[in-house]
Amino acid sequence: MNNKSTRSIVEREIESNDGVLRLEPAWVARDFLPPGRRLGLPDSQYELGERGGICERWVGSTTPADNAVKVENEGLSVLSLGASDETITLKKAVEEAPELILGENYANSHDGLGRLPKIFDYKWRLPYHLHQMEHHAKLVGCNSKEEAYYFPEGVDPGPQPVTFFGVHPYIAAWEKYDLLLDALKEWKDDSILRFARGYKQYPGDGFHVPSGTLHAPGSALTIELQEDSDVFAMLQAKVEDCDISKDLLYKDVREEEREQKGEAAILEMVNWEISGDPYFYENRHTPPIEIDNEQDTAAREYWIFYNTTKFSGKKLVIPPGETFISRDNGVYNILVWQGKGTFHGFDMEAGNFGQDELLVCHSIATKEIEVVNTGKSDLMIYKFFGPDVNKDVPMLEKYPKE
Repeated sequence: MNNKSTRSIVEREIESNDGVLRLEPAWVARDFLPPGRRLGLPDSQYELGERGGICERWVGSTTPADNAVKVENEGLSVLSLGASDETITLKKAVEEAPELILGENYANSHDGLGRLPKIFDYKWRLPYHLHQMEHHAKLVGCNSKEEAYYFPEGVDPGPQPVTFFGVHPYIAAWEKYDLLLDALKEWKDDSILRFARGYKQYPGDGFHVPSGTLHAPGSALTIELQEDSDVFAMLQAKVEDCDISKDLLYKDVREEEREQKGEAAILEMVNWEISGDPYFYENRHTPPIEIDNEQDTAAREYWIFYNTTKFSGKKLVIPPGETFISRDNGVYNILVWQGKGTFHGFDMEAGNFGQDELLVCHSIATKEIEVVNTGKSDLMIYKFFGPDVNKDVPMLEKYPKE
């Protein structure tokens, strides 16, 4: 399909749907850990042979998955075009009609949606790892990956619902980096975790994790919002009975740096100020913040992704029979997590993969949108925004106080 045809189809869809695009789910396989099997797929669909298993669902994604086994369009969301046999990724749609989706002003100052929402679902805790900061990511032609987590309610937390963050503060303060270097060189077990601090994952809670932060997310099903990137370096050799390939330590490291510095190259990519922050919890813990609402409704909206301008996100909860008028600052996408209802006249239902995901273009996002709960339980919707859309996003108070 040529670019002119793509744009004409996107224009038609936006016009006929009054500024809303339905999206198909984007399933992503990983081969280093088994899936947690909590994404709502039939049990037989999780295992994919040499590709590993379906461990993640990416939402409103314009970011391709960077896996060893390459699959066309893996990680990219696709427009739901009904009976049409055309395949148009959201990435292509944004490239061909940026002003229609992002709004003219935003499209002139931003290169795309600039964020990646996902659900990750692993059987075990993820290996201790980091995501490269911007200056390191650019060396391999990638974006940095700042991220944030929210742990949804009502889901089995798995066997290891504790996340390890950073390092014990003395390691950074006294530059005891060789403690980690020895574990990287030996590459035989999970002993590197003894240098980190663990935090319990509680439903309805979350954390903000800047790039360069050492972390090992626990087994709780997690809603994640991040910069549009898939860079990482794994620093843990074994998780339960799963051996982690040491190739993943160097996944996004230039060959010349690997040859010259070996494992020490990874330690240069750590943000030691944040990883060794003795007030890490106070400075990175992001519980929901209720948003003031003057509407005559029992519905409530909360900030759940904040403390950064690189992305932001909200949770909307509408009781049965209630209505909420939504109006936001710019383009966003939604995932219906619980219940059923209508969103700007579109039927929406959690767990129905043809009706649980929308992209809301700037032109309609900035107007009043009626959201109605038509079911018998709370309707819960997550909203995901890209960089600089919400100038009023809350920021945590910095600790220690001056």
